[in-house]
Amino acid sequence: MKKADLVVIGGGPAGMAAALAAWEKGVRDILILERDRDLGGILNQCIHNGFGLHAFREELTGPEYAARYIDMIQEKKIPSLLNTMVVDVQGGSPCVVTAMNKEQGMFRVEAKGVVFAMGCRERPRGAMNIPGFRPAGIYSAGTAQRYVNIEGRMPGREVVVLGSGDIGLIMARRMTLQGASVKMVAEIMPYSGGLKRNIVQCLDDFGIPLKLSHTVTQIHGTDRVEGVTVSRVDEDLRPIPSSEEFIRCDTLLLSCGLIPENELSQSAGAQMDDVTGGPVVNGKLETTVQGIFACGNVLHVHDLVDNVSREAGQAGAFAADYILHGEEEWGEAVRPKIPVKTKCALPKDRDPANDLICIGCPAGCLITAKKMEDGSLSITGNTCQKGEDYARSEMTAPARNVTSIIRVNDGAGKVVPVKTASEIPKEKIHACMEEIRAAVIQAPVKIGDILIENVAGTPVPVIATGNMPRIP
Repeated sequence: MKKADLVVIGGGPAGMAAALAAWEKGVRDILILERDRDLGGILNQCIHNGFGLHAFREELTGPEYAARYIDMIQEKKIPSLLNTMVVDVQGGSPCVVTAMNKEQGMFRVEAKGVVFAMGCRERPRGAMNIPGFRPAGIYSAGTAQRYVNIEGRMPGREVVVLGSGDIGLIMARRMTLQGASVKMVAEIMPYSGGLKRNIVQCLDDFGIPLKLSHTVTQIHGTDRVEGVTVSRVDEDLRPIPSSEEFIRCDTLLLSCGLIPENELSQSAGAQMDDVTGGPVVNGKLETTVQGIFACGNVLHVHDLVDNVSREAGQAGAFAADYILHGEEEWGEAVRPKIPVKTKCALPKDRDPANDLICIGCPAGCLITAKKMEDGSLSITGNTCQKGEDYARSEMTAPARNVTSIIRVNDGAGKVVPVKTASEIPKEKIHACMEEIRAAVIQAPVKIGDILIENVAGTPVPVIATGNMPRIP
């Protein structure tokens, strides 16, 4: 039987932050168990930017954010077992973790403490109760994201997205950039479930309609999706008769919420919280099972990865205290503070020409910008300088960052994530994507490498945001 002071289950942002915090507290015998082929978790497929504004005071893509933590893990020589599935955890003194992988088969690890950092998963189609057969072409948005951004495969060419959470909005843009036609995003609620800035840069920028108070009521096709019926719903979220509209498509992406990944928590005997969907914890993020701590999206679904890392750091530090100084009285259950998500309802009388939604940060301030008779701009509603700068740019020369993938020859993977090194004119986005889609590069590639110079006739290069080693 293997032994370790601390076993961290999950090598995503939560798991890595917990391991690093425990290491800083003095625990050196740490083992990370990760079921995927790389550390980084879901961040590896989130190639868009918007990460790290709090943790690193700069805007990063998902792979860049993950790479910061991976570098720190490697610097401190914290070991990890990849492609390893944990099948059972028993708490106590000691805890026993049972796992398996191709090289070692089934094995057990005896640990003084365990941190659960398994993340979350998407709600399946079965939770939506949509009538119809089970044809090819129905994907969760996260599955489609992995196909496109990690495997370089397109799930379809004519797409309808059900659910306007952030991942649904982001995949509407992503599929458009890769050449698909996104017919609409349908949302059963009268407001979007995503950030206002994502409505602007994922839908408005590409003319993709957002149908609020609408849902998919029928999926057509037996072998492959041939279309969907979309219906308006009433105040009780029930479809309104005679409001049906048939939309021809070959792909339906479902973006209908996330659920903490807690099979291990339940099998370990942890008491579960009906509100958060995660385990019940005390003020030190310890579950009701001795020696097992929980953090990140397995505890409750977070909006920002920066908050995941912060909370996981606390869990790792508490786990280290437990390992180094012994168990204290469990105390009382404490529900983690979950920020109340603001309903993303844009003003109905908004004038798109003058009423702007700032995309500089998740706040999405509504800014009014008007050109005065003397040629100057009157800007109101912004809460920081970034908002004013965005409004001036949007009124004079709108620009956007572009993130995508480029195909790789002789690499450990098929594609590498990329981004424009800075913003390019908004009207150049499609020309930029044509060059990116046509490009093929040779491995190895490392973060920061220039892969295309002067993209779409601009002085801006396209740079790698992920590493891609050559196949040995």
